[in-house]
Amino acid sequence: MNRRERMAVILNRDGPNCIWCSAPLDAQRNSPTTEHLVPRIKGGPSWIENELAACKRCNNERGHQSPAGWLQDCIGMGRTPRPDVVITSLERLQAAIVERGGQRRARPYIDSQLRRLRKMSL
Repeated sequence: MNRRERMAVILNRDGPNCIWCSAPLDAQRNSPTTEHLVPRIKGGPSWIENELAACKRCNNERGHQSPAGWLQDCIGMGRTPRPDVVITSLERLQAAIVERGGQRRARPYIDSQLRRLRKMSL
């Protein structure tokens, strides 16, 4: 699947808004970028289950920050992140890892992020 097809699947799955600020994503004004929920540097795989759509601003500003930490930062900046989609995506990735195996570095990271996100009063 090429990049355009992957983005179409992601937008169809998660909706046409940025995961971190809820800005509408479209090819003309605010083109979507592929956001790795679990950063590759933290062991996140390049699987579609680990990819979300984000606006360029949010993707660039987040860097390698954890999903839970960045979500809190977004709230603090007055943005309207979508924590339900973040949690669902982490659970989907967790299930894919169980099914496919591997990803030793990502497993504890995902567990800790899910714990943090579920404890947050959002």
